[in-house]
Amino acid sequence: MTTLPTLLLTSVTTTTTTDTGLSGGAVVGMVLLVIVAWLIAGLPVAGVFEKAGEPGWQGFVPFWNTIVLLRIAGKPWWWFLLMVVPVVGIVLQILLYHQVSLSFGHGAGFTVGLVLVPLIFLYALWLDSSTYRGPDAGRPVAPAV
Repeated sequence: MTTLPTLLLTSVTTTTTTDTGLSGGAVVGMVLLVIVAWLIAGLPVAGVFEKAGEPGWQGFVPFWNTIVLLRIAGKPWWWFLLMVVPVVGIVLQILLYHQVSLSFGHGAGFTVGLVLVPLIFLYALWLDSSTYRGPDAGRPVAPAV
């Protein structure tokens, strides 16, 4: 006769199965989703770069596209280093968007749009009829003496 603990130990079995096909499909799906998101986000940046006379492929390169955007706005490259500082980065991003807005002939309202919904306003900047005027476009001109 078997004792109760032995009976309990022998009658409990667990099986685990993993469906590698399902998990592999999820990985492929996630990779495709990331690629589509990367294209959707990079396309308007590339278009804005081409409007400003820069090669469009730079819009798809993470981090480098920020340095090119700084160049388009007439800001120094080392701002990129300051942009990783939490509060400073937010302020510099707003200033960068404002200068980009001015460089294409838009005003403060367009800057607000770039700050709040950058993807939509980058598409608008790329597809609208504005032209790149340079980083000094928004600065007031000193009167001739």
